[in-house]
Amino acid sequence: MNSISVRALLVRGMLAGLAAGVPALLVAYLLGESKVDSAIAYEDGHSHDHGVELVSRTLQATGGLATGVLIYGVALGGIAALAFCVALGRVGGFGPRATAVLISLGALLTVYVVPFLKYPANPPAVGDPDTIGKRTTLYFLMIALSVLLAVGALILGRRLAPRLGNWYATVTAGAAFAVVIGVAYAVLPAIDEVPEGFPATLLWQFRLTALTIQIVLWTGFGLLFGHLAERLLVPKAAPGQQPDPAARTAATAR
Repeated sequence: MNSISVRALLVRGMLAGLAAGVPALLVAYLLGESKVDSAIAYEDGHSHDHGVELVSRTLQATGGLATGVLIYGVALGGIAALAFCVALGRVGGFGPRATAVLISLGALLTVYVVPFLKYPANPPAVGDPDTIGKRTTLYFLMIALSVLLAVGALILGRRLAPRLGNWYATVTAGAAFAVVIGVAYAVLPAIDEVPEGFPATLLWQFRLTALTIQIVLWTGFGLLFGHLAERLLVPKAAPGQQPDPAARTAATAR
């Protein structure tokens, strides 16, 4: 993978992340903001210290939400594009489009789903302000562990493949990942700061919406970036000419 291709893929990854952020933003606004409003209403009804509103709720739900989601999409799109450059041709005989989808699926699982199962997203009114530093540290520690263990599982699978075959090597590496993640779940401290009386349905709906936003974002990114990477790396055949299999193979092996 030469520097020109890496730069071009990085730009396309950021653009794909921006484009994928649009449907994720719609989901966040249409499904998530009502849950946030309900949680804020609960908090206001059970707290006598409301503080000073530095940013209006309207601006938070529109411009603030859009800025956060779209910048998040651009940043993760760029990181995923760099991961794609490393993975292409090294995780099996997959072409650019399939590799992009696998990278997106892996990122969704390792960066969000695995940490989410231990430390799920919480709406306003859930969580002690005095423990925000501890909770943030634990969450990012869970992300780091998940990513590092996923990389370790990938390396383990590749080393076992010559002896066990691809299928059994993949199953063994996946099982090892699950076992170590389970140990991490058991060792790391649990956090349960849901106030008494907080609606369980609202908490469940908020967390489900947060998960849906990530699924929409990463699915959209995988499909869009896969299409852009395929067009960049696999030359098109001239009209009336069959695609050159050698060119596709060379693009996959870069």
